[in-house]
Amino acid sequence: MNIYQIKKNTLLLALPALIAAALITGCGDGQKKDKTETTTEDTIAKKTPAPSQASLTLPALDALFYEKDFSTSLKEQLGLTAEQITKLKAAAHTSVADLTEDGPDARSAREASQQYREKLKEIIGDDRAQQLEQLVNERYSKGLEGLAPTKPNFVPADTRIVVNAPAFRMDVFQDGKLTKSYKVGIGYPEFPLPTGMRRADTIIFNPSWTPPDEPWVRGKFQPGVKVSGANEDNPLGVIKIPIGMPSLIHGGKDLEKIGNFASHGCVGLTNKQVQDFTATVAQLGGLDITADGIKAKKGSKTQSVKLKNSIPVDLRYETIVAEGGALHIYRDVYERGTNTLDNAKQLLSTYGIDYNSLTEPEKTALSNALDEMNRDPRGNAIAADSLAPAKDGVAASKVARSKEGKVTRTIKGETEIAVPIAALQGKGYPAPVNLNTGETTK
Repeated sequence: MNIYQIKKNTLLLALPALIAAALITGCGDGQKKDKTETTTEDTIAKKTPAPSQASLTLPALDALFYEKDFSTSLKEQLGLTAEQITKLKAAAHTSVADLTEDGPDARSAREASQQYREKLKEIIGDDRAQQLEQLVNERYSKGLEGLAPTKPNFVPADTRIVVNAPAFRMDVFQDGKLTKSYKVGIGYPEFPLPTGMRRADTIIFNPSWTPPDEPWVRGKFQPGVKVSGANEDNPLGVIKIPIGMPSLIHGGKDLEKIGNFASHGCVGLTNKQVQDFTATVAQLGGLDITADGIKAKKGSKTQSVKLKNSIPVDLRYETIVAEGGALHIYRDVYERGTNTLDNAKQLLSTYGIDYNSLTEPEKTALSNALDEMNRDPRGNAIAADSLAPAKDGVAASKVARSKEGKVTRTIKGETEIAVPIAALQGKGYPAPVNLNTGETTK
């Protein structure tokens, strides 16, 4: 299976987590959505991607129960009993209530997903658990027909925003030319950033936020009491941009969160970054708003501005990227098993390069990089076809483990290794342009 096939198979991997992001966490207000904050998707994909074995988590499921017809769908489409639905709802809500952002976070994202899946199987059985996952994927399988990437490392020829989660990178393309790049924060493994095509059509200045009654907000805010856009502690920051309800690109992130896990399913930026990004989005969307005008909007009044032209948003999960004469191997942060030699070979073949034609030093460097980026926080190999032992022979039991209920907040180890490949010179995805790392003062 090649990288693009894996990408297709994991399309919408975290769509339910995306809903969790808006309904129960800092990526949304936790309440009913204002009509001005919704987005319109004119077309949908003709086919539903195959569900992933780790796509549905209990925190994500908790958010789905906020939808008034979800329980009915479980009964009518899956044949679940009232007792099973009640147990699912209780388990899902308990999983969220137990999640905090305090303490160590050495556990594996894959392990967390497996724990959630085992609980689902315990309540409704393996077959129904798979059917539930399929139902969720079908329910939220909207996309933009004709705009999805056609191959790995796809370089757009149109105007769109591209976010590659493992690279913690967001790019802005205008008429096929990369004009601006941003270092971003991504969703925690328990609330991963999804993949797929979305749209941005609204800019919301000074968004308000209503804290949910969850552990991570206790002591900071009063649950249910709206936090205004003027509050510097508002986790949405000064601007939010819906990218296919209910996910967002938004500000409010500390600099240390950029290039790291940062949110409950959204793309996170600092306030200065999001203001800079908004100026670009406004220009591409046909609005006459200057950077100074955007800064001047900072205040307590929430204001929604509709773009004249919506902008496609391409959410990706690519851990192997050809760029600048090298293969860039990114850590498999959501543990989807993508960093394998077979996937690297398949990617090279898309550029007309036979792996066997590489020099021995190139092969060795590539193998070492794949092995390094194919490790979970405990040093264990992630990819299913890898039999490598825990790194440096360290047994998982001897590595500090976090308690259940801890959100995985940081990345363990390096996040990227670049392997120079002579045959890749002049080929691949473009390098960052005008990169905004969050340290700029624009």
